[in-house]
Amino acid sequence: MTNWTAIAISSSNIAFIKYWGNRDSQLRIPANGSISMNLDGLTTRTRVSFDPTLSNDRLTLNEQAVSGLPLQRVSVLLERLRAMANIKLFADVQSDNNFPAGVGIASSASAFAALSLAAAAAAGLDLSEKDLSRLGRTGSGSACRSIPGGFVEWQAGQSDNDSYAYSIAPPDYWDLVDCIAIVSENQKSIGSYKGNDLADTSPLQTARVADAPRRLDICRQAILTRDFSTLAEITELDCHLMHAVMMTSAPRLFYWQPTTLDVIHTVIGLRKGGFPVCYTIDAGPNVHCLTPAHSAEKLGTHLLQIQGVTRVLNAHPGGPARLES
Repeated sequence: MTNWTAIAISSSNIAFIKYWGNRDSQLRIPANGSISMNLDGLTTRTRVSFDPTLSNDRLTLNEQAVSGLPLQRVSVLLERLRAMANIKLFADVQSDNNFPAGVGIASSASAFAALSLAAAAAAGLDLSEKDLSRLGRTGSGSACRSIPGGFVEWQAGQSDNDSYAYSIAPPDYWDLVDCIAIVSENQKSIGSYKGNDLADTSPLQTARVADAPRRLDICRQAILTRDFSTLAEITELDCHLMHAVMMTSAPRLFYWQPTTLDVIHTVIGLRKGGFPVCYTIDAGPNVHCLTPAHSAEKLGTHLLQIQGVTRVLNAHPGGPARLES
C-alpha cells in the first residue's frame, strides 16, 4: 500500500453557550449542550499521510515536531479511525494555525476538526457530518462544533452515538463579527482539555449545568430571530457562569488578566451608550467582542485604544470543515 494523504481546513469557533465539564472524560461527552459560531479566516490546515514506513504516529505543529500529550491525543483519535477503516498504518500529521494557539481562541477545536476530516479522507472513509463531528469530539470536545458550518449547536447526548453538533443557521444567516481583543499570546499553563476535567470540583458546576437547557433555548431563539440584545445578555451570563466554575475549581483557574477586565468594562460602557456589542471569554485572557458587521470597524478602534490590547482579530461566521482540493 502506498501513502494515503489528504489535507483539510477547519475554522475555530467561539461558544455563546459554553462547554465546560464532561459526563464521560474518555469520549468527551459533555455535561451540557453548547452553541457556537464558526470563525471565518481563523483556521487550522492539517495534512495527514498514512505511511507504511512509520513505526509510530508523528505530529508537527506550526513546523515544530511535537511529542507528549498533544501527540498522545492525536494518536488516540487516529486509533479510533484506524479501527473504523480497518487499517494499521501510522500517520504523519502536519498541522498549522494562522492564529495564536493555546490562548483561548479554540485552536484545539479547529485542529481536531481538521485532523478528523483529513484522516478520514486519507484512510478512504466517507464519513457523514454527524460521524465526523463525533470523531472530532473525542479529540477535543469543541472540535465537534467546527465540523458543521455557521451557527452550530452541540447536543450533549447520552452516549457516543448521540453526542454531536449540527448547524442551526448557515454562515450568511446573521453577519455578526467576532472582534477578538488580544491581551496575551502566551500559552496557558492548564489547557481546556485538562481544565474540563476539573469542572466537577467546583460547587457551582451543578447549578451551571442544571440551568443550561434554559440558556440554550434563549440563545438558540436569539440567533434564529437575530435578536442581538437577548444574545448579548445570555452570552455574557453564560461566560460568567463558566469562569465562576473555573475560579472555584480545585485547583482554581484564573485565566483573566487586568486588561481582560479593562476590555469587559469598555464593552459594558459602549453597550450602555447604545453601541451593539457584547463579550465572551473562553479558557484564556483574550476577549471575544461580538457586534453586527456594520459596527465592527468602529469597535476595533475602541478596543485598540485600551492599554494592553496588542491587536484585534476580526472574524465573520465561518463555513464547515472542508477538504483542500
